[in-house]
Amino acid sequence: MARDMGRSWARALSARSGLRPRSRRREHPRPPGGWRDWFQRRAPRRPQGWRRPSWLNVRTLAGQVFLLQLVIVLLLIGSSLVSLLLVSRRDTEQEARNRSISVATAFANSPGVAPALRAPDPTAILQPRAEAVRKASDVDFVVVLNTKGVRLTHPNTKRIGEPFIGTIGPSLKGRTITETVPGTLGPSIRAVTPVKDANGKVVGLVSAGITIAKVQSLASREIPIVMGAAAASLALATGGTALVSGRLRRQTHGLEPVELAHMYEHHDAVLHVVREGVLIVDGDGRLVLANDEAIRLLGLPPRPEGFNVTDLGLDTQMTDLLASARVATDEVVATGERLLVVNNRSTDRDGGPPGTVATLRDSTELRALTGRAEVARRRLKLLYDAGVEIGTTLDVTQTAEELAGVSVPRFADFVTVDLADAILRGEDLAGVTAASELRRTAVVGIHDDHPFYPVGERFTYLPSTPQARSMRSGRGTVEPDLGVAAGWRAQDPEHTALVIAGGVHSLVTTPLRARGALLGLVNFWRAERPDPFEAEDVSLAEELANHAAVCIDNARRYTREHTMAETLQRSLLPQRLPEQNALDVAYRYLPAESGVGGDWFDVIPLPGARVALVVGDVVGHGLLAAATMGRLRTAVHNFSSLDLPPDEILSHLDELITRIDHDEGIAGGGAVITGATCLYAIYDPVSRLCSMARAGHPPPALVGTDGSVEFLDLPAGTPLGLGGLPFETVELRLPEASHLVLYTDGLIEDRDREIDEGLHLLRAALSHPNRDPEESCSAVLEALLPDRQNDDIALIVARTRVLQPDRIAEWEVPSHPSEVSKVRAAVARQLADWGLDEVAYSTELILSELITNAIRYALGPIRVRLLRERSLICEVSDFSSTSPHLRYAAATDEGGRGLFLVAQFTERWGTRYTAEGKVIWTEQSLPSGAGPAAES
Repeated sequence: MARDMGRSWARALSARSGLRPRSRRREHPRPPGGWRDWFQRRAPRRPQGWRRPSWLNVRTLAGQVFLLQLVIVLLLIGSSLVSLLLVSRRDTEQEARNRSISVATAFANSPGVAPALRAPDPTAILQPRAEAVRKASDVDFVVVLNTKGVRLTHPNTKRIGEPFIGTIGPSLKGRTITETVPGTLGPSIRAVTPVKDANGKVVGLVSAGITIAKVQSLASREIPIVMGAAAASLALATGGTALVSGRLRRQTHGLEPVELAHMYEHHDAVLHVVREGVLIVDGDGRLVLANDEAIRLLGLPPRPEGFNVTDLGLDTQMTDLLASARVATDEVVATGERLLVVNNRSTDRDGGPPGTVATLRDSTELRALTGRAEVARRRLKLLYDAGVEIGTTLDVTQTAEELAGVSVPRFADFVTVDLADAILRGEDLAGVTAASELRRTAVVGIHDDHPFYPVGERFTYLPSTPQARSMRSGRGTVEPDLGVAAGWRAQDPEHTALVIAGGVHSLVTTPLRARGALLGLVNFWRAERPDPFEAEDVSLAEELANHAAVCIDNARRYTREHTMAETLQRSLLPQRLPEQNALDVAYRYLPAESGVGGDWFDVIPLPGARVALVVGDVVGHGLLAAATMGRLRTAVHNFSSLDLPPDEILSHLDELITRIDHDEGIAGGGAVITGATCLYAIYDPVSRLCSMARAGHPPPALVGTDGSVEFLDLPAGTPLGLGGLPFETVELRLPEASHLVLYTDGLIEDRDREIDEGLHLLRAALSHPNRDPEESCSAVLEALLPDRQNDDIALIVARTRVLQPDRIAEWEVPSHPSEVSKVRAAVARQLADWGLDEVAYSTELILSELITNAIRYALGPIRVRLLRERSLICEVSDFSSTSPHLRYAAATDEGGRGLFLVAQFTERWGTRYTAEGKVIWTEQSLPSGAGPAAES
C-alpha cells in the first residue's frame, strides 16, 4: 500500500484528520526496536477485556446497518403474512362456494335424479350416488332434499329424514343460492340448487358444501411458505451484513480510524525505506513524488518534485518512457552504468487522478547472474539433446557424425572426430595410445568448406600438440588462441596456417575413452564466434565426449559381433556355384543391416545331369540362427546324396529341426523353438520335369520366355520344426529357357510393405523377356530392396536348359542273358558316333556287369540310358527295389567282383529309387577335348 500512495495524498489525509504530516525519511530516524515496536507503543491502550467490534455491536456502523435491515425485514414479513392470510382466506372461501355450486348443480342435473325422487324409496337410490359424488369431488357433504326440506341423503345416515338446516325457499322457486350457516357437520359454506323434471317443475333440492374448518386448513397451508421466505430473507440480510462487515475489516486489517490515521501518518517514512524506487508523474508530465531510492538510482537533485521529467537530465530512454506515459512491464532501461527494470502504470484507472506511477529496480547484478544462468541452461539443454541424438544407431561412423552434428553451432563452429582404425573395424581396444595412427571419421561445421583434414585422412599427432597431451592425460585441453599455440602449429605448419587463415582461432580437444580404453579424439573449433573457449568449456566438452565414447564403443562391439556373425554366415553359404549344365544360375545374398539372420541357399548337382535348388530361412537373428542355418545346409547336402524326392527331404529336415529344438531346450533349461522355412526343387534337363516341395516358404515364380510371370501354386506345408503333417511334391514340365525364381521373405516383406505389395513389385520386376539371370537379379533388387534392410535376402534366378536328344541314347533290354552282347554292340556304336572310342571298353564292361546283375536279380524289362553331359553317364533301371552293395570277394568266392570293377572304372556310382524300382548309375570322365555336351 505504501508503494502506491505518495506524500501529497498523505498530507491531504493528515490535514483532514488533524494530524501533522511526516514528509521525509531523514526526519524519522529508525527508532530502537524497529517501527513495529514503536507503533505498538504509540497506539492507544485498550481496556482489559476489550473485544474487537463486530457486526453484532450496534455501536458500530455495521451493527446499525444490520439492525435497520432487521427491522425492515420484520415489517415486510409481518405485512406480507397478514395480507397473504386475508387474501388466501378470501380466495379459499370463493373457491369453496364455486365448488359447492358446481357439485350441487352437476348432481341435480345428472340423469336419474328427478325420477328417483318420485320413486317409492328415493334414499336407497340416491344415497350411494351422493356419497360417490362427495368423495370424488372433495366436498364435505352432498344432501338431497324433497320439496318439504326433508333430507333424503346425508353422509351420516342417522340424519336422513330430518329437516334441512338452511334456506330452501329461493331454491324451490328455481334459483341456486349459497350461504354460510351452521350444520350437522359444523359451520359450512353450502350451495342449494333445485332438481327439475322434464317439464321444469321443481321436484327436489340438492345441497353440497364444505366446512369452514376445512377452508381454514387450506389457508393455513400457506403460512409455512411465508415463514420460510421470511427466515430466508432474514438469513440473507444477516449474511450480507456479515460479508460487508468482514470485507471492511479485511480491507482495514481490523484497525480503528485512529489506528488508520497513525498508519497513513507513517506510510511516507516507509515509502522512503524500501529498496525500490517510486516515481509519480501527474498528467502534465511533472514529477509529483520521488522516493529516496529513485533519487539514488537516477541521480536526481534533492527535492525534485515539481520539475518536468524532461528537465531532470535523465537519459533519453528513461525520459521518453516517463513522458510518454506508456505502459511498461519489467522493461530494462540503461541509465548510466546501471540496468534498471522499470514498470510504468497509469493512475487514472478506476477514477483516480491522471498521471503515472513508475517503479525502478536495480538489476545490474541480477542481469549478470541471469546471463550465467542462461549459459548454464543452454549447456544443460545441449547435454540433454546429446543424450537423445547421439547413439541412435549402432554404427561407429554415424555416431561420430551425430556427436559433431549436435555440437554445431551451439557449442562450436566446427567439430572433427578422429578414431583408430581398430575401432572402425570393430576390433579390440588394446593397443590404442596417444601415438597411434588415427583416421578422420567425421567433420561437421557451419560451412561445408573447411580447412581441416578431410574424412578418411590418416595421421598421427605429435607429442607437442594439445591433442596428444589430452590423450596422454585423459582430460580435455583448451587452446584459447591458436595463433600463439606453438605445439599445435608444429603438427603441420602449412596446414595449420590454412586453418588460422580460415578464421579458426580457438580449440578444445578431449579424448574419447570408454571402459578405461582410448578410442580416439574429438576437437571443438571456433571461428566465427568471437569469444574463445575458456577453461569452464572443457567440462562441457568432456561430458559430450564421455557420452559419445560409450555410444561409439557400443557400436564398435556391435560391429565386431555383427562382423563375426556375418563372417560365420558367409562361410556357411556357397562360396561359388558348382559346375553343371542343367541351369544357368545367378544369385544374390544380402545380410541384414542390423543382426545376421538365417537365410541360405544352395545349388546341388545330382546324378543324371539333374540339379537341386534350395532356399531356406531360419527363424531369428544372430549367431544361433547362422549356426542352425549351417547345420541345415549340411543336412540338405547329406539328404540330397541319397537322391530322395523333395517331400522326403523336407520330412527329414523337419525331424532334424525338432531334434535341434529338443537338444537346445535341454541345454538351455527351457523350451527353444528354432523353426525354419524351406523350398526344395529338382530340375531334370532330359525330361524338363521340375519336382518341388515347400515348407512354409514363399512360392517360387516362373518367368516364361514371353515375359509372363506366374507364382506356382505349391502346397504351402508347415514350417520345419512343427512336425506332424506331411509335405507334398508337385511336378511341373518347364519350358526351355524359362526362369525359375526362388527367394526368401526378406525380399517381398518389409515393415512398411505388405507381402501382396511385395509380390506385385516382384512380378513387375521379372516381367521382361530376353533377360539373363544376372540382369534379372539386379532388376529385382533395384525394385524391391528397402531403404533400411531389416532382414536377410536370398535370391536365385535359374534359366532352364535342355539336354538335346542327340546327346541321349536309350535301349530296352529283355530279361535274358543273350541280350547282353547286343546291348554292348549298340553302346559301342553309339560311343563311336560321339567320338568316345577311348571309353568304349570300360563302358561295355560296366554295362555288361550292371545288366547281368539286373537280369539275374530283377524282374521285368531292363532299360539302359547313356547321357553325354559333362561326363558320360550310364544308367541301368529295373523294377527291383534291391540295391547291390560293394564288397571284397574272398579267393574262393565265385561272385562279388563285378561292382568292385565298376567302382574302379568310374568316378562315381550309386543307386536312386523311383516309383517303379531303382536306377543304378555311373559317371565316367570324358576324354580330354570332348568337352561339355549340354546345349541350351
